[in-house]
Amino acid sequence: MPATRIETRRGWIGDRRLDIIEAVQRALLAGLKIPEHDRCIRLAEYDADAMIVPPGKGPSYLVIEITLFSGRSLDAKRRLYAALAEELSAFGVPASDIKTVLVETAPENWGLRGLPASDIDLGFKVDV
Repeated sequence: MPATRIETRRGWIGDRRLDIIEAVQRALLAGLKIPEHDRCIRLAEYDADAMIVPPGKGPSYLVIEITLFSGRSLDAKRRLYAALAEELSAFGVPASDIKTVLVETAPENWGLRGLPASDIDLGFKVDV
């Protein structure tokens, strides 16, 4: 049940916003083994003067921040990072221009349907 935010500079995506979002969704499916219907991805584009990036990064530099339940294995995280690099390469984004930040939280700190997620059968495994 990750919540994902993609942030990048305006101008290089054009009319491919939904395609980028879907590519990140596919990477989440492959890496974290979440169900197909588990979708929560936002894309924010910033003017060039509203986002500074490390030296040597290209115009497609992006930060992907994924808030997710604690418990994924290092192998799952490796799968996710590799899947993001593979999916985004189709848009000309080099792996060196992708920064992924995982923010892990306990299920009791995530509210769904008016309840903490720890009290709900989520229908999928977190410890993949």
